[in-house]
Amino acid sequence: MNKVILMGRLTRDPEVRYSAGENSIAIARYTLAVDRRFKKDGEATADFIGCVAFGKQAEFAERYFRQGIRIVVTGRIQTDSYTNKDGNKVYTTDVIVEEQEFAESKAASERHTGQTVETPLGAADANGFMNIPDGIDEELPFS
Repeated sequence: MNKVILMGRLTRDPEVRYSAGENSIAIARYTLAVDRRFKKDGEATADFIGCVAFGKQAEFAERYFRQGIRIVVTGRIQTDSYTNKDGNKVYTTDVIVEEQEFAESKAASERHTGQTVETPLGAADANGFMNIPDGIDEELPFS
């Protein structure tokens, strides 16, 4: 079984690119700083783990994830290798994202990062209320 669950903070905004071709898909790459359980010489240490999200997950990351926010990622580890332009073999290890979500409230994230984080439709804010965009009233199943 290949299953990974990580919780950490984004080291920078996700880098998003789109595949070439008619049916292009979004590909988001970001790095999570995941605190280690034990301190070394009294200092907290972290591992920096590369994550890759595809499709809707990548679009979500592009829209809502910002440097410093804490998220939880579930996925699988994937290793690969390639030969760089100098002829050296380079080995890579990434987490392929299957699920991702916020690991702290919007208010806590804003306190930590110092910037406003947009609340996605359907997600509750710090007060437990959902963000419903203007003009969507006619699509709601109640009146």
